[in-house]
Amino acid sequence: MSREIVGADYTIDELMVVTLSRQFDNSTRAFNGAVSFIPVCAYLLARRTHAPELVWAASSIAIDADPPRLGESTLSDSIWDGAVMLSNSPFEFWAYAQGGHYNTFAFRGAQIDRFGNVNNTVIGSYDKPKVRLPGGGGMADLSCMIPSIYLWSTTHNPRIFVKKLDFRSGIGWGDGGQHRAELGLPGGPKLCVTNLCVMDFHPDSRAMRLKSLHPGVAVEDVQAATGFDLLLPDGDIPVTDAPSEEELGILRQEVDPTSMRLREFQ
Repeated sequence: MSREIVGADYTIDELMVVTLSRQFDNSTRAFNGAVSFIPVCAYLLARRTHAPELVWAASSIAIDADPPRLGESTLSDSIWDGAVMLSNSPFEFWAYAQGGHYNTFAFRGAQIDRFGNVNNTVIGSYDKPKVRLPGGGGMADLSCMIPSIYLWSTTHNPRIFVKKLDFRSGIGWGDGGQHRAELGLPGGPKLCVTNLCVMDFHPDSRAMRLKSLHPGVAVEDVQAATGFDLLLPDGDIPVTDAPSEEELGILRQEVDPTSMRLREFQ
């Protein structure tokens, strides 16, 4: 269940969705993968507020879908309602991605390191893992092709935010610095939104940096929940901007009236 915020009329799940939605604009051409309720809500919210020309491929198939409610899976055809067309996943989708027609994707992983690289393959050694995870599901390719990458996690703890990945399923800023650019890959991770804070990446080192704190959260709380030394910005660290009444109303009544986004907090 999502955490209540003392003295606020919104919850952590709503704050995460709104914060992520504000990163997108009319040039955003996005798609989604499995168990991606937070970014799917963010795409739909952005399109209903400040980015009406945002293009979203539901489940990476249904172009500009407009479902009346979200189903139990973000890969289900239950969210394809209202689409202007359906693309063929093996052929059209990958051609669009490789050709730069999509520019935005959001990743969540079982492990995330300080350069925004993600593991969703194994915990432990690959040959004899402690846990075999669901796998990258195209993450290895898409993290190389898509220039605007956003990370999110509804659970911020040292098991997820680790100093070293057990396996690199998807690349963020690689080994840091100019590594991604040296590989000839476009863009890179822009932001990481969690249940505790918002983080960005230092423009030179590309290491993860605290950008804002959610209400009631201290720097010490975030650092204790992070398995690597988190960079701090110069000056005071702001509180994450609160959702507006309009954003909350649209999210609750139009985008996700059945609160399927809370499945990510179970």
